[in-house]
Formats: sequence, structure tokens, C-alpha cells
Amino acid sequence: MKKVNAYGAKASDADLEAMNIDRRDILPNDVKIEIDYCGVCHSDIHQVRNDWGNSKYPVVPGHEIIGHVVEVGDEVKNFKKGDLVGVGCMVDSCQECDACKEDLEQYCENGMVATYNGQDKHLGGHTFGGYSEMVVVREKFVLKVPENLDTAAVAPLLCAGITTWSPLRQWNVKKGDKVGVVGLGGLGHMGIKFAHALGAHTVMITTSPSKAEDAKRLGADEVLISKDEDQMKKHQGSFDFILNTVPVGHDTNPYIALLKRDATMTLVGAIDEVDVHGGGLVMGRKRLAGSLIGGIKETQEMLDFCGEHDIVSDIEMIDMQNINEAYERVVNSDVKYRFVIDMKSIKN
Repeated sequence: MKKVNAYGAKASDADLEAMNIDRRDILPNDVKIEIDYCGVCHSDIHQVRNDWGNSKYPVVPGHEIIGHVVEVGDEVKNFKKGDLVGVGCMVDSCQECDACKEDLEQYCENGMVATYNGQDKHLGGHTFGGYSEMVVVREKFVLKVPENLDTAAVAPLLCAGITTWSPLRQWNVKKGDKVGVVGLGGLGHMGIKFAHALGAHTVMITTSPSKAEDAKRLGADEVLISKDEDQMKKHQGSFDFILNTVPVGHDTNPYIALLKRDATMTLVGAIDEVDVHGGGLVMGRKRLAGSLIGGIKETQEMLDFCGEHDIVSDIEMIDMQNINEAYERVVNSDVKYRFVIDMKSIKN
């Protein structure tokens, strides 16, 4: 066991501060990673502030981890010292249930182990995330990072990227499809990039006309202002798929009306109540679905796709010491589109 530098919060109303945490000695199938960059996800803020009522303190957030391998266990086959790697939202699962056998570890029937605030079966207590200088992770949950990409900007792909990629693949978005992306933020900006790269006619659906120019820069072919009744009527019944990234409860009915018969809208942002009228689904045999991150195999496929198509997140780099200010800016939607922490700063 080794103590390492980290940043975390000791209570729901406390700022993040410097602290020391324990990391386990590597086991035969473990990979030890020195963390270079860690993305800042809105989920980090929810956990720090106990918005979901399940936080364990101290909370050391961070599940968008990029780093280099510094040591591997005796049984590790796919990684070696010096490799550029990533770790996302999970660090373990049972590997025995149907979901795990189908490479859907995020839906592990015995509970996947989250990168932070999960059950630490090695040291006891709960897991600590990437706001730290080093992490030890089971080989199965370590990802290869394409060397040709901007390394820091890869970090948010481990959550924002896979969260939007997985439903686009699950519902078979393809060239020529008309795809809507609702909400332009950390998730939405990745949804636009992926849908565009997959060859879909990509429409940014937003309440804010001011976001139109940036949406087109990111790859949107059109921008639909959802507050404009005439525009919404014009697009009614025309979408093959809609990716809804709105992070709070909202009225889904106007967006369901945009779907073609037999088409799907998938929620990836809102985990609280949403308003849906059954008639909008029944009359067109439409589907309202949900999706949670992605499995390890699918996450690796997403990273490889990003390497082939030169796709990364739009980021703003910060030092670890500026994390509390960054949290306030995320809450106020004052970032385009993800913060990434330069973890060298944690050693200062």
C-alpha cells in the first residue's frame, strides 16, 4: 500500500482540498498508472455535493483518466511500462453475470465498481478517483489511447465520449440518417461530433439561438431552435434518432413529436423525472429509451474510432488548485465544453 497526493472533499458542503489517499500494491492482473490528465464531469460535482444522496466521504472524484503505465503485474498481457492508457467510469465488475459476459459491464447484475465512490474490495471502504497522482486498476478495465490524438483532450472521451457514442451505435446510426442532438454542453458537443463522423445529417436542437454558430463548427448540418414553433412543426416526424443530453428533468413531448414512426429518442443526461405523454409514443410506435456509459469493449472501439477520425473533446485546461472555481463555472455552464486537470499541478 502506498500513500499518494490527491484532491477531495470531506463533506457535502466542503471545498475540495489537498489530501493523501492509499493505493493498493499491484496484484498479478493490475496496472499501475501515473495520471497525466483527468477530466471534470458534472457527475463529479453531484457526488461531491451529495446531490444523489449516496456519496461516501472523503470523495476523491475523477473518472476521465489519462496516464502512463509505470508498472504491471506478472499476469498482465496487454500493457507494458510506458504505454499511454485511459481509465473511465468503472474499475471492476463481477465478470460472471450475463451483462459482463456480453461486454456490458456497466450493467453488471452484481454491481459494477465505480472508479470513485464504489466498493473497494481490496482495501475496504470506497474507491478513489482520478483527482490523484496515481491509480492501480485491473487490466480488464484499462484502455489503450491512440497516440496521434491530443492527449489531454482525450480525457473527456472516457465519460462524455462513451456516453454519447454508445447509444449512437446501439441504435445503429448510419450515413444518411437524420439525427438530432438535444442540448449543447459536454455531452451534446460530443454527440454532434460523433453523429457527423458517422455520416448522419446532424441537427443541433437547442433553446439558444446563440449556440448555432458553435454547433455548426462542431459538425452540425442544421440548428433547430426548439422554442420556435414554426421550426419544430417543419421538422415534425422527420428524425431517425434523437440523442437527448439535457441533464435535468424536462418535457420530452416536443422532441418525441420530431421522431419518425418506429424511431427512438435516447436519454443520456436526465436521471430524474421527465414528462412524457403516452399518446406521442403510441401513435407512431415510437420509443423513449435510456443509456448508461458503455462497456469496456465498446469504449475501446470508440477510442479507436476517435483515433481514425481525429476526434477529441473541446477542452479548457486547469491546474488542480483551481478545481473549486471550475466547479462553479460548470454549474453556470461557463465552459466550452469540458475542463481537464493537468495533474502535474498536484505535485506543486
